[in-house]
Amino acid sequence: MNDSLPPFLYRLEAQYHARVWGSQQLKRLPEDQTPIGEAWVIDEGNRIVGGPHEGRMLRDLVAELGDTLLGQGVSQRCGGHGAGTRFPLLIKLLASAEWLSVQVHPDDAQARELVGPDEFGKTEAWHILEAQPGARILAGVRPGTSPQRLAAAIRGGSVMDVAEETAVHSGDTVFIPAGTLHALGPGLLLYEVQQTSDTTYRVYDWDRPESDGRALHIEQSVSVTRADLCSEVLTFPRLGSAEAATVAECPYFRLEVVEIAEGEHLAAETHNLSLHCLTVQRGELEVLAGAGPAETERQILGPLGSLLVSAHTGSYTLRAKKGDVRVLRSSLPPAEV
Repeated sequence: MNDSLPPFLYRLEAQYHARVWGSQQLKRLPEDQTPIGEAWVIDEGNRIVGGPHEGRMLRDLVAELGDTLLGQGVSQRCGGHGAGTRFPLLIKLLASAEWLSVQVHPDDAQARELVGPDEFGKTEAWHILEAQPGARILAGVRPGTSPQRLAAAIRGGSVMDVAEETAVHSGDTVFIPAGTLHALGPGLLLYEVQQTSDTTYRVYDWDRPESDGRALHIEQSVSVTRADLCSEVLTFPRLGSAEAATVAECPYFRLEVVEIAEGEHLAAETHNLSLHCLTVQRGELEVLAGAGPAETERQILGPLGSLLVSAHTGSYTLRAKKGDVRVLRSSLPPAEV
């Protein structure tokens, strides 16, 4: 590769977070320890693994490379240039053995008002990787619920009376805009793409003790939860032997599902407009980037492996090296979306 250019492909060291509702699917721990609920696989606080930037945090690389890494014009949308630029996405894997708290997230304006002037809101999307029979989620408020009824239910501890509950299956996608009441049920392994934010307001926590560090945020929840939001569950699209389809899109991210039959490949392109975040669901994926054989970067990803493709990469190739491959790909949409 040309030494004057930064690398195209970046592996990151995942951060694992213990949660009372977690399971052993993401990382096995002794039975007497709090199970792992979340793996933050692409986040500004992750360290780079391998290559010339080994050990550096992604946020430091963002400050140095700016739009070269993020995409043309992205720095201005994410805090300005240099040290003020935020990495715009957070990619997680979540595994739930119990119900998560019923919760809600603020939008950008509410986050700036309630949390701080540099904070982002939190719009997210879920893609269900595995779902046990009967798995369910909460996503939104029942149609016909008035804002007054919703506020009374939150304050009175009866939010389940107005929450919209629905079944989900492997391959489903759910878009959760800021302001949506939501919760994951037991028996789920899923991929989540979201704005870079860790602001969560708990509405109801299934009577778990608040003393365990899981306080409720009643008045904040009342102020940001919208009675008019109820999320639709999108089933997995029909794809060919090497094809991608968009399953969620908003001003903050685009989420695609990609399927490649064993031995096949799919040409991809960043157009210098957006980074691409790849996470493999199944199979073994080979990612190739660069201008020619002598300059090609190559990475191999197995199930649940993730990779960041820099915006300056341009053309790159996804190849199904072993088995039929399914990949989740998150990127930034054009500014006009």
